[in-house]
Amino acid sequence: MALEVGQRAPDFALKDQHGVPMRLSGLRGKTVMLVFYPLSFSPVCHGELAAIRDELVGTLPPHVRLLAVSVDSMFVQRAWADQEGFSFPLLSDFWPHGEVARAYGVFDEDRGQAHRGTFVIDGEGVVRWKIVNPIGSARDLDEYRKALAEL
Repeated sequence: MALEVGQRAPDFALKDQHGVPMRLSGLRGKTVMLVFYPLSFSPVCHGELAAIRDELVGTLPPHVRLLAVSVDSMFVQRAWADQEGFSFPLLSDFWPHGEVARAYGVFDEDRGQAHRGTFVIDGEGVVRWKIVNPIGSARDLDEYRKALAEL
C-alpha cells in the first residue's frame, strides 16, 4: 500500500547517475517531487521523463527539487541520462533491490520494479500529494502542475 498524504516520507540515501549520494533528509526546507519509474530505456518511461524534461523542469519554482527513482543501476541511468539529456537526478534503487520503492509502497514484487508513483514531499518531510499509476499507464503532467500550485 502506497504512503498516504499526511504521512512522513521515509528517509533514504541513494546514488544518482553520477554516483553522488543523495539523502532525502538533506533536502529539508525544499519541496521534493519524488518520481518512481519502472525502468530506464522503456517506451512509457522514456515518454514520461522526456515530457518532464521538456515541459516541467524549466517551470519548477526554485524551492522544488525533482528526483526520479528506478531499480536500474547507476550505470544504466547514466547512459540513459546522457543519451536523453536528463539533467535532473536519476536515483538508483538497485541494491538492496527496490528497498526505497518498497518503503513508499510502490514496488511490484512480481515484476521487480516500481509502479509509477509520484510523491510531493514538503520541506518538513511530509507527503502532501501523491499519485500511483500502474506500470503501463503514463502520468498526466497537468496533475503535477496543479499539485505544486496548491502547495
